[in-house]
Amino acid sequence: MSLWISGIPIHYYLILAMIIFTIGVAGVMVRRSAVLIFMSVELILNSVNLVFVTFSKALYQVDGEVVVFFVMAIAAAEAAIGLAIVIAIHRIKKTSYVDEMNLMKW
Repeated sequence: MSLWISGIPIHYYLILAMIIFTIGVAGVMVRRSAVLIFMSVELILNSVNLVFVTFSKALYQVDGEVVVFFVMAIAAAEAAIGLAIVIAIHRIKKTSYVDEMNLMKW
């Protein structure tokens, strides 16, 4: 017998999280634009958050929701710093493609 959350089986949430995670990984692997890569990383983090919240609700624990709060805070900081770096590099190189960002090379 499977667990249910609000009338929906728990494995539906996990399948949705798996689909979102797969889309995020594919976006990181395929995309060349730094902004789209950041969006894909956010998809990956949100799929993990969905898993945490799902098990938190299913097991009647608050721990998963607390972890999600911290993951969201770290993701917001990562997005802000990452986009600031991309904008700074875009001003110099006039592109946001990661293949052409070679400022750190010797």
